[in-house]
Amino acid sequence: MKIYTRTGDQGQTALFSGDRVLKCDEFIESYGDVDELNSFVGLARAIVKESPLQESLNQIQHDLHALCADLANPLRSKKSSKRMAAKSAQRLEKEIDEYSKALPELRNFILPGGSELACRFHICRTVCRRAERRLVRLSQVETINPEALIYLNRLSDLFFVLSRQANLMAGIGDTLWDRKFE
Repeated sequence: MKIYTRTGDQGQTALFSGDRVLKCDEFIESYGDVDELNSFVGLARAIVKESPLQESLNQIQHDLHALCADLANPLRSKKSSKRMAAKSAQRLEKEIDEYSKALPELRNFILPGGSELACRFHICRTVCRRAERRLVRLSQVETINPEALIYLNRLSDLFFVLSRQANLMAGIGDTLWDRKFE
């Protein structure tokens, strides 16, 4: 099978539903941001040595791929496909709670930084927030699966916690935002 089809040479592509849309359509932009996030998760995962965290990031990458498929098939479509379910966000909540147990209480805003892994998780967090904003924009013009939005919201929270956890494991403290630099 050839990787190129030439069907997108005029700036259009097909959704799973079969609808042809412009490559700048809100559906394409939405799952494009999720796909970008998935790439950054892979970048973070490339340096993770801890097995449970490897497994978690692997699951997240599969979830994000499924989320792209969900977004590529509008709810109005007659084609059925698997959708994001509440259990995915609930799993993230459990992970957030588990990783948070070891972290010092947060009383200030923190700046992205610290260990390389923490920095990669901060990038995942910010790209996830952008994907979430894009999904909100899509929801203003199309009905979307509400679980998709909930999942991205929880996922960005998890990346924040993981960035702090990565710094803790590396023996690096969080860099607190200091108002004196204003």
